[in-house]
Amino acid sequence: MRRTPRLSPITRGALAAATLLAVGFAAAGQDGTGGSAPYGYGPAPAQLRPAGAAVRLDQAADDCDVTRSVPASSEDGPAVKAIKDRKTLVIGVDQNSYRWGARNPSTGEIEGFDIDLARAIGTAIMGSPDKVTLKTVPTAERIRFIQEGKVDLIVRTMTITCDRLKDVAFSKPYFRTGQRVLVPKSLGARTIDEALKGRTACAASKSSAEEELRQNPRGSTLVTVENQLDCLVLMQLGKVDATMTDDGLAAGQAAQDQTVTVLDQPLRPAVMGVAAKKENTDLVARVNQVLNGYLADGWEQSFDRWLKPTMHEDSARFRP
Repeated sequence: MRRTPRLSPITRGALAAATLLAVGFAAAGQDGTGGSAPYGYGPAPAQLRPAGAAVRLDQAADDCDVTRSVPASSEDGPAVKAIKDRKTLVIGVDQNSYRWGARNPSTGEIEGFDIDLARAIGTAIMGSPDKVTLKTVPTAERIRFIQEGKVDLIVRTMTITCDRLKDVAFSKPYFRTGQRVLVPKSLGARTIDEALKGRTACAASKSSAEEELRQNPRGSTLVTVENQLDCLVLMQLGKVDATMTDDGLAAGQAAQDQTVTVLDQPLRPAVMGVAAKKENTDLVARVNQVLNGYLADGWEQSFDRWLKPTMHEDSARFRP
């Protein structure tokens, strides 16, 4: 296994400052008008998986179906009752992912596709948006925050994997995705092998992208960071050559910076879900009940508002 470089304090400082700048661009729009242009996101690849097919990511676990969850229910079990007694549902979200979960510097509010879903789930379970607390969580800390009870749910571009199912429970899928490689246009890479062989690749720590690059490095050296947006900053600083991240997040990065492009080769088909403590099955059942309604009425509107402007593709490709 290749050794993962650690970032120096100076680099981490530069990263933090540059990330703030990148988030500012994300909320305002790269063109400064509040809009977004089709920067570097190419034609839609073939369907990631047939509709209704099980997604199996861990070949060693033949019985692992990441699309399976507990049956939906409107009943309040012990976990939900405890949360209601506490009078707030704490949901872990992102604040650095353009159009998924990003803080708008003009309003100070976190907004995006995942945020719409988090608010819908929280309001449905608690009966009021005032009883929902959104707490920002780094990519690498998602599972720990759930296990330690720092949050009740995670709604943060979290793909469901067989390994993660050993540590946390997941809702039914709410989004279909895959991994994509993002590179500076100046690199001239046309394929994943050209982008990675003999180069330095970046991924968020404990993400599906990190796992993919460790299992299939393709001749690259891996650098890990706390959040996926930090990879874009490192590319801007010339410290890494390529980034691997989720499909939609790659599109968001390309929309933020017109000097980078997404390669039209999806990897590692996956689905995203809402994570909860493994024993809180009644909470997961309530989330699934909300998702049943949201996928029928709400999901499409949120996709059109937040993701279609950067992904430029029909929503059917991403519906679970």
